[in-house]
Amino acid sequence: MAGDQYLRDMRKLLILFAACCLAAACTREPQPEEIVAQTAKTYYDLLLQGKYEEFVDGRFQPDSIPAGYREQLITNARMFVGQQQEEHRGIKQIRVANAKADTARHTANVFLVFAYGDSTNEEVVVPMVERRGVWYMR
Repeated sequence: MAGDQYLRDMRKLLILFAACCLAAACTREPQPEEIVAQTAKTYYDLLLQGKYEEFVDGRFQPDSIPAGYREQLITNARMFVGQQQEEHRGIKQIRVANAKADTARHTANVFLVFAYGDSTNEEVVVPMVERRGVWYMR
């Protein structure tokens, strides 16, 4: 019987500890690595959703680009997805493996893992640059 009470008390402590950790996690400011990692993943999620224009808009362009060049970038994105479909039965999931940000230089490298339909995985690096508070792919 005393053992049962001990287990109930330990469960209560565990639940309280988990609640405190969750509250602390919800109130802290996100780190630059977390922000840039989620941004890179979002761009690639847009690519997988067939939103090629939005994916291209996530690329850093120091100046405006000609419409023809933009169309080429969109076509390249579409071709990339098609190639992955042919070679690996498509990209089924994208996960963040790691991110390293240099806030002084406004640059970062995000390491994403592509999980393919043929059960293989590939880690890719996505160089990022921050301009006016927005992270873009380089």
